[in-house]
Amino acid sequence: MIIFIKDRPVRILSEKAAQGLSNSGNFDKIIDAHLEMLKATSLKGHLLILNATPITAEKLFHFLNTSDLPELQSIYLVPKDREAVEKRLKKMYTIIKAAGGIVTKDNKMLMMFRRGVWDLPKGKLDAGEKSKKAALREVEEETGVKAELVEKTCTTWHTYTQNNQLILKRTKWYWMRCVDDSKLAPQHDEGIDQLAWMSEPEARKALVNSFSSIRYVVDCFLGQEVDVD
Repeated sequence: MIIFIKDRPVRILSEKAAQGLSNSGNFDKIIDAHLEMLKATSLKGHLLILNATPITAEKLFHFLNTSDLPELQSIYLVPKDREAVEKRLKKMYTIIKAAGGIVTKDNKMLMMFRRGVWDLPKGKLDAGEKSKKAALREVEEETGVKAELVEKTCTTWHTYTQNNQLILKRTKWYWMRCVDDSKLAPQHDEGIDQLAWMSEPEARKALVNSFSSIRYVVDCFLGQEVDVD
C-alpha cells in the first residue's frame, strides 16, 4: 500500500517484502519502533520505520497531517502486522473510491493539463459502479477519447481535508488503448485546459510539474516502480 500525504509517499510493506531494505543504504535514518519513540523531529529525509504497530502508524499519520515537515521526503513503514496497521489507518479517514487511466496510442500516452499541473484522467466511482467501468467513463468524459482496457497498472491512495473531514482516496489505475480519439477535447468544467499525446521523454519532462502520485503511476506503467498495493 502506498499513501501520498501532502505529496509525500508513505509505503507500507510486509516484513517479507521489506527484506534487505535496512542494509540497502537508501535511507537517511532507520527507526526501530520497538526501541525508539517516534517523534516529529525524527521525520527527515528518506526514512525507514521497522516493527511498526497500529499505534505507531496512527501517531505517524497524525504528525504527517498536522506538522510542517520540510525536510521529510519519503517513508517506508514496515509493520509486524501489515493488515492491522492498514485497518487502523483507514479508520482515521473517510474512504472515497476513484479510478483512472493511462491511455496509449502509437507509443504515446495521453496527458492533461489541469489546474496548473500535468495529470492523468481519473474520477470518483458512481454509486454501485465498478472501478473498470468508472475508469473508462472518466477517460471519455474528461478527454472525449473512447478506450479499451488492457490491464490494471497500480493502486494509489492519497489524503486531503474536505469540510474539516480527513479523506483517504483510493484510485485504481488501468492501462488502456485508444480506440477512437476523433472527439478529443478537454472537459473545461473539470478544470482541464489542454490534452496532449506525449512520448515517454515528453511525459517525463511534463511530469516535473505534477504530483508525486502521478509520477508513481507512470513509473508503475513503465515498469520502473513495483506496485506495493
